[in-house]
Amino acid sequence: MTPPDATAQVVVVGAGPVGLLLAGDLRLHGVRVVLADTLAEPMTESRASQLNARTMELLAQRGLVEAFDDLAHEAAGHFGGLAFDARTTASRYAGNWKVPQFRTEAVLGERARAAGVDLRREHRLRTLHVTDDGVEARFDTPAGPRTLRADYLVGCDGAGSTVRDLAGFELSGSAAVRELLRADITGIEVPDRRFERFERGFAASSRRADGVTRVMVHTSGRPPAPRTGPPSFAEVAQAWRTVTGEDIAGATAIWLDAFDDARAQATAYRRGRVLLAGDAAHVHMPVGGQALNLGLQDAANLGWKLAAQVHGWAPPDLLDSYHEERHPVGRRVLDNVQAQGMLLFGGAGTAPVRDVLAELLARPQLHELFAGMVSGLDVRYAVGPDNGPLLGARMPDLDVTVDGTPTTVSRLLGDGHAVLLDLTGDRTSAGDLLQAARPWTGRVRVVGGTCDADLTDGAAFLLRPDGHVVWTDRARLPLRQALRRWFGDAETVAQPA
Repeated sequence: MTPPDATAQVVVVGAGPVGLLLAGDLRLHGVRVVLADTLAEPMTESRASQLNARTMELLAQRGLVEAFDDLAHEAAGHFGGLAFDARTTASRYAGNWKVPQFRTEAVLGERARAAGVDLRREHRLRTLHVTDDGVEARFDTPAGPRTLRADYLVGCDGAGSTVRDLAGFELSGSAAVRELLRADITGIEVPDRRFERFERGFAASSRRADGVTRVMVHTSGRPPAPRTGPPSFAEVAQAWRTVTGEDIAGATAIWLDAFDDARAQATAYRRGRVLLAGDAAHVHMPVGGQALNLGLQDAANLGWKLAAQVHGWAPPDLLDSYHEERHPVGRRVLDNVQAQGMLLFGGAGTAPVRDVLAELLARPQLHELFAGMVSGLDVRYAVGPDNGPLLGARMPDLDVTVDGTPTTVSRLLGDGHAVLLDLTGDRTSAGDLLQAARPWTGRVRVVGGTCDADLTDGAAFLLRPDGHVVWTDRARLPLRQALRRWFGDAETVAQPA
């Protein structure tokens, strides 16, 4: 066998937002990472332009929110075009945050580079060879074929994932029946349309703070066209005129795109030493930015688990819990996107459903339900036999005081460790927790502090590195058992390399 050109503990294929976040997280945990991408340079297109509240929490945990100097807050969310107040969730980042995707990639890319990720561009994956002890990936590059060998490989390479195809993952779903065209344009005033249904189709438009207007249009009864590239602006302008009666042909298009309502999900997110994240694992219409945000939240779930596996201290089923936790979340998003598509593009037969839902959304007390669903804030994992209010959910980003210094829960999680957070204010309790967690010192930090919030769900919490609660002092499960379940046998805990 030809010796590999490079070796790593993990190869990540795809340097979009999901691959960049995952690679940066793996480096945070001391994993040697090669990140390979087909593009010669970072993309400059706006594409997905919205970060939701849960994603913002994850960025805050990594100290990245301040790196965005162009975030625009938007209070309103929508479900199938029907508005609700997205600020109703219990998060300091409640609502939506507008930022073009190239800016998100730039922030995540800078973090990855600073952490030491080995980024290799113009690497097009051609073959995969998977064995019991590793993965060998062959790439075409301008300098000729190159081979990378790693313990694990993760496909973050989008809806048309080469990794998914080469590794033999199966997809379950349904083919597209309709297509939407969109463009970012300048040089013309277009009336803002949140989501408007017309006799001949659907149209939406919104103007960004930088003066760029995004238009999106669907012509009723028009099936997806076979494409090898984006549509022409003339095609977008003609569809806009057909649906709205307006002429936007005089605008300048700076980005063009076509997408459809295909729905697909990998039946498994892991096959041995190969895993999928982001659009490689789930494909759906990008309504409300859910595709990008779902993928980033996949990466946050996977990174620390894969690092534990690489370093040899992971419990036997920890890496499998990535699929067990994220596959149902992905399926739920596919379902809500499909429902939204029916509301947005369905004919007269869907009008009664829209009317009923509009009546429900006129009640502010239901807004939190919808905001939690489309933001990922309501995600809750099955983490054990208990079923307390916070177990399995993400820990709210509370303001806490540690050693006299104000901080937040997200900052406590910033170094990638799990946190055993003691807010009891009781010295005896703090000592007991510290003693119980001492054998896991390499993986779990014990932090004592105070908090002014009303802690009805407990006063001591074990938080995984992704911020989800896996034990509280009100749980029936003993603390040591929870520590062992998530962070391995104490006797075999190893420090990151």
